[in-house]
Amino acid sequence: MNERRPRPDETPCPDGAPRPDGTVGCGVSSRPGVSSLGVSSPPGDRPFLPPVRSLVRFRDPAGRPRGVGLLADHHGTVLTGHEVADGTAPLVVEDADGHAHAVHPDAVTALPELGLALVRTEGLDGEPLPLTVRDHVAAGAYVRLPAGCWREARVLAAAPVPYTTTRGSHLIDGTLELAIGTAGRDALRRGGGAAGGPVLDAATGAVVAVLGTALGAGHREAGFAVPLRPAPADGPLADLLARNAATVPAYGADLNPAALLELTATSVGSDSLTGVPPVERPVIAREFADFTSGAAAVLALVGAPGSGRTTELAALAARRAREPGPAPTLWLRGADLREQDASIADAARRALTRAARIVTASRPVQGDPGELTPELLAQLARTAGRPLLLLLDGPEEMPPAPADRLREWTDGTARWLRETGTRLVVACRAEYWEEAGARYPAELLHGRTAPALPPCVLLGDLTPAEAREARARHGVPDAELTDADARHPLTLRLYAEVRAALPEAPGVPVDRDAVLAAHLDLMCLRVAARLAAGNGVRGTAVRLLATKVAGQVHEAARRSLGPGQGALDRAAFEATFPWGPAPARLGGGTGWASAVLAEGLFVPAGAGYRFAHEELADWIQGAHLDLDEALNVLVRGRGRRGSLDGTHPLPVPHHRIGPVVQALLLLARHHGPRRLADVLRELTAALRDEPDAWWAPRLLAETLRGIPDATPYLDVLRPLADLVTRWRGRSGGPTGGAGRRGRVEPPSEFAPDFWAALALPVEARLDLLRRLVVADAAPHAADAPRYLDAVARLLTADPLAVQPQLTLWFDDERPLPATPHATVATAAQALLHTHRHAAPDDLVELLAGRAHARADELLAVLAEEEPSALCRAVHRWAHDERPVRRLAATAYALRVAPHARTAADRELLRHAARALLTSPADPAFAPHEEAGVRHGGALIPHQGALALLRALADAGAPALARGVTVRAALENVPPSVVSPVSPGDAPSVRGPSHSTHADAGRGHPAWHS
Repeated sequence: MNERRPRPDETPCPDGAPRPDGTVGCGVSSRPGVSSLGVSSPPGDRPFLPPVRSLVRFRDPAGRPRGVGLLADHHGTVLTGHEVADGTAPLVVEDADGHAHAVHPDAVTALPELGLALVRTEGLDGEPLPLTVRDHVAAGAYVRLPAGCWREARVLAAAPVPYTTTRGSHLIDGTLELAIGTAGRDALRRGGGAAGGPVLDAATGAVVAVLGTALGAGHREAGFAVPLRPAPADGPLADLLARNAATVPAYGADLNPAALLELTATSVGSDSLTGVPPVERPVIAREFADFTSGAAAVLALVGAPGSGRTTELAALAARRAREPGPAPTLWLRGADLREQDASIADAARRALTRAARIVTASRPVQGDPGELTPELLAQLARTAGRPLLLLLDGPEEMPPAPADRLREWTDGTARWLRETGTRLVVACRAEYWEEAGARYPAELLHGRTAPALPPCVLLGDLTPAEAREARARHGVPDAELTDADARHPLTLRLYAEVRAALPEAPGVPVDRDAVLAAHLDLMCLRVAARLAAGNGVRGTAVRLLATKVAGQVHEAARRSLGPGQGALDRAAFEATFPWGPAPARLGGGTGWASAVLAEGLFVPAGAGYRFAHEELADWIQGAHLDLDEALNVLVRGRGRRGSLDGTHPLPVPHHRIGPVVQALLLLARHHGPRRLADVLRELTAALRDEPDAWWAPRLLAETLRGIPDATPYLDVLRPLADLVTRWRGRSGGPTGGAGRRGRVEPPSEFAPDFWAALALPVEARLDLLRRLVVADAAPHAADAPRYLDAVARLLTADPLAVQPQLTLWFDDERPLPATPHATVATAAQALLHTHRHAAPDDLVELLAGRAHARADELLAVLAEEEPSALCRAVHRWAHDERPVRRLAATAYALRVAPHARTAADRELLRHAARALLTSPADPAFAPHEEAGVRHGGALIPHQGALALLRALADAGAPALARGVTVRAALENVPPSVVSPVSPGDAPSVRGPSHSTHADAGRGHPAWHS
């Protein structure tokens, strides 16, 4: 056998003898944190060695060495050789600090058939060593092991070797035979204290075996080590190996799930948010859970700036890291993408390289984390049953590229996702997903379709309950923000920062515009304070410096309006915020760039920098936008955007709509509603002339939605509603055709949700919706949003406010084209009938006071279906001083009596009849030229009404229900006075009593004729 000759520095080091490198023996180091087991290569080229706290020594109660063990998990489990724990003598474990702890016999799990033992310990303060994930160690592989010193050995072969314990003999399969120098063999003698020591792979640093000094028989020319793998499929060792692989990172050939999580968590950690924990949004969390467990590969989280897209991505990554089986999540930003990328895999590869640099800089790492590719990462994650998830935040920051180039990138990404089993979550604006989502195969997308959008998950403001929780966490009282902004995530967060810096809270509710302005002032002041501290500025000069900082911030906003994605390139950023000495106009000093980055006003974005908050960027850039020139380029077709290379001009990206909308809103704030109304009328005219245009409808919709009070713009909204209605007319288009693309649908921007979200009083909103309901699609088109459904939701949310407005629709007899035989008036009846349960008494009072035939028809139906409400109303009206109410009491007492079901209802009717009969001179019973009175179109003869009332007063409702005692009095009375109203009497009113707001009126036969 060829034996490798030992190097000079591999000579034996007696236990406790000092070495030239400062180590002492094999168990204690004179330098804290340095391995006490020595090194075997010269300084400057030292191999990776495990930290001293990862190893422990075992002794017997007399202090004699028994062997070595290694910490294998974070629960204090020590892995060692079985011979170390074999026998009846108790063990004492000694840590790197020399502290000794007795080991209880029950804490030892002996595995003699494997030649191993597991020892449970407490109080060890050390990092576990990674254990190999490979089932085989190749012959010729180099390993390192503690044998007097850390020595290098070579694996010769793997073969069965006998092992004799105090209780019997075992044959250990796959035992590694190690070639080691003479000094090393001497250190591996039985009883020398080396038993149980770890055998490390020289390339990866993972433990591949445990030294055994009691293995084999006869003359030994080589050392032996017990392999950790292959291990039994279950049992203590299998559990330990799985636990180690999941929590202790190893790279190279021993790459394990823990390493995948370490690298990907580094990417998430560098981009996720800190501070106040965000409020969980159950709807979004449920969508993420359905996505990760489903078959789709792409989920788009679509929301406006400030809606919490980044926060939700960070929350998703945190949930995946906390799961019992943590799953790898790699975070990417749009700025990480490059124009020449073939797919998202290229950006993932760069993110992994960046994460590897961070890991290797933070701690010594054996193996090269940079060798990990996204394909290998995806394969390992998929094999472990935890598919890799990519989080792409802000894809709008991707460098601009021609449409055909974006198509190639999307095709490449979809193909890569399919091949690797990777999932992708994209957090973006609706304007981006409208185009980008259409490029993905539909079967890859998760979510539901939205107006003008491919399948996605929409993210809006917080729900009322979520908003209350968020305000409580941020310490913001409920009344300090306007209702429109009290549920906006970014507004809550920024206002909390501003409020914490204010000596006292504002006296009136503040809106989003005021919050953004105050936040910008606060950030400029903080940057100025940081600059002042570094340059020796004191007193009032700090405020002057804050003014100069604000000026530079506005200059940065102006510069970022140029071609690109709203960011500053490196040169522009450094010119605005110098790294070195600042010019005299800024007051001199240094550190401007560092200050704005440290305060979080700007963040790196690819090769440049951008505002940290996209909504703040839109807001401040809108203040510097030349609105007239922007409209020339985007709407009027008179301008042209500059090109990236001077020859191929690219259109303005749709997601850059934010600054334009903010400029329009600023126009109203600075110059009043009239100026903005003029621009909105121009946009409406452009929409009428070019219905397929992109910018005019979006600018119109986004601006109207962002106005805090849209009442001054009703003269714009009414013609717009009429235009939408004409688009849905039978002609198919605004000019009688089908539009340039054959479209008969109005622009999706003016879907029902748009009108429901406008800041309008209820009467103005319902009047607009009344104009629009004739544009509804057929009720069977489940995916088509309907204006009637929007009205139903408003009615459900606030019945007392909406019910009176719907009764004003009773005079509108326009037909509903998508619903034959139905009109606007019958639709109002159906809505009131379907949603009557929210406020039945108020509805009855409202209808009685409306004095309209449609109201009387609905009351007739309610008399049959809601007799208790009518009985209560009759009782109230009978005691009312107004003759018209007493007349209604007479008519509806007779109508509801046959349907009174409960004793309480019948008692109310009896008391009402007696009250009416106590006033014989009541005008309700005074004979006139028709010898009777009318109510709801029914003629009630004077004597017949009195007879019916007397029957009610004497015998109660059962008398009328039997229809016998008063038959003679009713010979000339129409049947509808006392008979139940049949479905044919008021067909437009009836709807299923179980209908929801989304089915308003659909249960009526006329809706399905």
